[in-house]
Amino acid sequence: MARAAGVSQATVSLVLGDKWPGRVSERTAGLVRDTARELGYRPNLAARNLRLGRTRTALLVVPALTHEFFARVYTGAASVAAEHSFGVVLYPSPEGVGPARDPFASARAALDGVIASSMATEALATIRGTDLPLVMLDSDPAGSGAAAQVNLDIADAMRQVTGHLLGLGHRRIIHLASAVTSWTFTVRADTLAEAVRGVPGAVVRTVRSALEVHAAREAAERALRGPGPRPTALICDSDVLAAGAVKAARKLGLRVPDDISVTGFDDSGLATALEPELTTVRLPAERVGEHGMSALLAILDGREPENTVLPVSLVIRGSTAPPPA
Repeated sequence: MARAAGVSQATVSLVLGDKWPGRVSERTAGLVRDTARELGYRPNLAARNLRLGRTRTALLVVPALTHEFFARVYTGAASVAAEHSFGVVLYPSPEGVGPARDPFASARAALDGVIASSMATEALATIRGTDLPLVMLDSDPAGSGAAAQVNLDIADAMRQVTGHLLGLGHRRIIHLASAVTSWTFTVRADTLAEAVRGVPGAVVRTVRSALEVHAAREAAERALRGPGPRPTALICDSDVLAAGAVKAARKLGLRVPDDISVTGFDDSGLATALEPELTTVRLPAERVGEHGMSALLAILDGREPENTVLPVSLVIRGSTAPPPA
């Protein structure tokens, strides 16, 4: 291979190992790649990994596989990993956001690093031990133990939702909150409370629900049947909860958005499957995965990873309108 390209074996190793920038000219790197294609050459990754003490495998830990958000995070992480000949193993923690069990006899022997989404760093202790690099996604920035973090601007997301509804004139609001205890949902509740504080006549009541449509429908129905003036808006912690809220409103003979407005979070496929389509927060889940994998690769390469906060956007659709007169 080196002889055919007219370069040294070291140059071939640098180019095919993607370590050439700054060491080999672009022209030479292109020549090596062209020669490899012509010869049908494939590097022996197993031998190289054994020599480097690397498995070229990352573990992506998520609380569940039932949420579209985590599938999109995986898609983003896997796309970046593939560009660097890495693999990503997707692992739903059996305990949800609780302590995750090691899926291998020894994670240290099977993996190069761990990426975890929407969990706490302490939940990963069994998997990573003390020396596997850890990148946290959508998790508490104050948590310790992570080598890098990639977060969404969840507080801004809730401010956008609340500002939209308050601007329409809503003052009696139900927060249909996730019953899951995690940083992202805590931020949503705290930001909502702060956003309405000081707004004359604004009242928020929180009702919690499991992250499933049936449970959300029952919780929303109880809230809408509650004593006192009926709320005019439901702010939901996810599109799944919003789907349950829409079903509850219809069961009670209420029209969305004429009688009650409903908002979601995620902008999943469910948001446009509902009728009317859902006003919700668009979360760039693929970019979360991309940045998470890039941060892990930087750590493994001895570079300083970036801590990133990704912007979000409110998508206004037909499920919100001014409150009834």
